[in-house]
Amino acid sequence: MIVRGAPRPAPGTLTQLFFDTTEKHSRPDAYQVKRDGHYVPISHATVVERVRRIALGLVDLGYRPGERIAILSENRPEWAFADWACLTARMADVPVYPTLPAEQITHVLTNSESSAVFVSTAAQAAKIAQIRGMIPNIRHVIMFDDAKPEGVDLTLREVEARGAALDSPERAAAWRTEALTVKPGDLATIIYTSGTTGLPKGVMLSHDNLYSNVQAGATSIPFDGHDVALSFLPLSHSFERMGDYLFFATGTSIAYAESIDAVPFNLTEVKPTFAMSVPRVYEKMYARVLENALSGGAIKKRVFFWARAVADRWADVTLAGGTPRGPLAWQYALAQKLVFSTLKARTGGRMRYFVSGGGPLAPEINKFFFAAGLTILEGYGLSETSPVISVNVPEAFRIGTVGKPVAGVEVTIAPDGEILTRGPHVMQGYFHNPEATKETIDADGWLHTGDIGVLEDGFLRITDRKKDIIVTAGGKNVAPQPIENAVKTNKYVSQAVMIGDKRKFCVMLVVPNWDTLEKWVARRNIIWTDRTQLLTTPIVQAKMEKEVRKQFVGLASYETPKKIALLEHDFSVERGELTPTLKVKRRVIDRDYKELIDSLFVESGHAD
Repeated sequence: MIVRGAPRPAPGTLTQLFFDTTEKHSRPDAYQVKRDGHYVPISHATVVERVRRIALGLVDLGYRPGERIAILSENRPEWAFADWACLTARMADVPVYPTLPAEQITHVLTNSESSAVFVSTAAQAAKIAQIRGMIPNIRHVIMFDDAKPEGVDLTLREVEARGAALDSPERAAAWRTEALTVKPGDLATIIYTSGTTGLPKGVMLSHDNLYSNVQAGATSIPFDGHDVALSFLPLSHSFERMGDYLFFATGTSIAYAESIDAVPFNLTEVKPTFAMSVPRVYEKMYARVLENALSGGAIKKRVFFWARAVADRWADVTLAGGTPRGPLAWQYALAQKLVFSTLKARTGGRMRYFVSGGGPLAPEINKFFFAAGLTILEGYGLSETSPVISVNVPEAFRIGTVGKPVAGVEVTIAPDGEILTRGPHVMQGYFHNPEATKETIDADGWLHTGDIGVLEDGFLRITDRKKDIIVTAGGKNVAPQPIENAVKTNKYVSQAVMIGDKRKFCVMLVVPNWDTLEKWVARRNIIWTDRTQLLTTPIVQAKMEKEVRKQFVGLASYETPKKIALLEHDFSVERGELTPTLKVKRRVIDRDYKELIDSLFVESGHAD
C-alpha cells in the first residue's frame, strides 16, 4: 500500500521564495534579535539590502556559483543573511553544528570542499584556527562579530562594505536577475548527518527539495501573517532550517533565542505563536511541571491531579471528534484557570502550535500538553528528505502518530517493516559517496529511511529505528525506543538507554533527574557527600528501581529490562554520546560503559 500526500505545487527555488516573500511582506520585524537587554526588530527591507551587499561582497572576493561556503554559528540573524547571500549568489552553503569540537569539524569542511567559512564568535574562530592547516581549501574565515581575533581574515561588516561600495540600482537589478537564474535542481546546501552510526555523510539538497517542503508546510499549517516564531533548535539541523524558511515564507517574524538555556525566559519575552523543537525539550518541560506540582503541599497536589484528570477526559472527548459539554466543560475551564494557565504563561501566553521532530515524542507527553491546551504537531523526517515526510496538522491530528504524508510525498512500508518514501523531498544523494547513495535510494526512487513503522488510516506510526532493534540471544526482537520514552516520562528519570543485542536479556542504563532525586533524598534526611556515593546507597537504588519499573507495565517478559544500572552524568554531545540533535548513540554507550554493562550480565559467577 502506498499513501500519498496532496498534489504538490510547481517546482521552485529558494531564491524565488526569498524575492517573493520580501516583495509580498513588509514587516518591520522580519527577524528579531536580543541586544542590550531587549529584542530589536530587523525589517524585510533591511534584510534584502544586507543580503544583497554580502552577496556582492562574496563575489568581489572571488567566489563563484557552485562553490561551497560553510556556516559555523549559533542561531542569529547573520546566519540567515549569510545563507540567503550564498543562495542568491548561486553558491551552496554547508551548515556546521556550533557544538561540534574542532576535530569533528575537519571532516565536514574537507569532505564538502568548502572554500570559505563564516564563524559567529571568537570561540568558533578558535576552532577553525586549530584545524586550518588541515583544510587547505579554505580561503577566508569570515566572522559575524565585529572583533577580529587571530585567524580571522574578514568580518561580515567588511564583506558587506565591499558589496556596498559596488551597490547601485543597476547592480541590485542585475543581482536579482542573476539570482533568479538558479534552477530547481541546482544544489542549495550540503547538510551533514548526525553520525549515529558512523562518520557523518553530506546530504545534498537541491533548491526544489527544500522549496517543496516549505510549500507543503505552508498549505498544511494555518499561518495568518501576524505570527511570531522563536528559533532555538540549531539552524544546522535540517528541521529548524526548513522551519525558518517556512516561517520566513509565510511572513512570520523569527525571533532568535539567546541560547537553549535562555529559552524559558525568551518565551516570556517574545510571546511566540510558533516554536519548533526536538522531543528532549518537551520532556524537560513535562518533568518540570510534574516536579513543581509534586513539590507543593497536599492541597496543591490534589488540585493538580484533579485538573489533570479533568483535562485527560476533555482530551479524550476532543480527540474522538466530540465537543465537551456540561460539567466536563466547566470543570475544564476551572482546571485551565487553576493549573494550566500557569503553563501557558510560561510559554508566553500566545502559543498556537509547538512542532516536534527529530525523534519520537512519548504519546503521554503529547497528550498532556494537548490536554493543557498546548498543541504539539508531531512530524517525521530525515535530513535526507528535506526533512519532512509527514506531520500532524490541525485537521488531521492523531497522538501517537507522526501524521499523514505532506503534499507531493509518497510513503509505503517494505516487507520487513521499513518506512520507504519517494517524492520531490528526496535528496540528490550523499556528496562524494555514491555507494551510500545507492544503499539508501533504490532504482525506483524509494528512499529507505532506516525506521520501522506502520500505516493506519493514512497516518504513519513509528515503532523504532531499524538499526536500534535489539535481537536477543533467544531471537526475540525488542524495539527499545518506546520503552525508553515511557521510562523518561517518570519525573525521577532524565535519560534511559536499553542494551541487550545478542544477549540473553535486556538491561537499562538510567540517569536520574537529579533535581527531583535530591529533593526526595533531602526529605528523608539521607546524608551523602557526592552523587557517586549517593547512587550506591541501597535506599536510593531501591527508589530508582521502583520508579523505573513502574513504566514497564504491559511489556512482554523478553522486552522487560531485567537489570537497571544508574549513571551519574547525563549523556552529552561533547563526550560523543549524543548527536548534535540530542539522539543517543547506542553503540557509543554500549562501548563506553562496557564494563558496567558486562557486570549486569554476570549470573552466578558466569558472564552472559
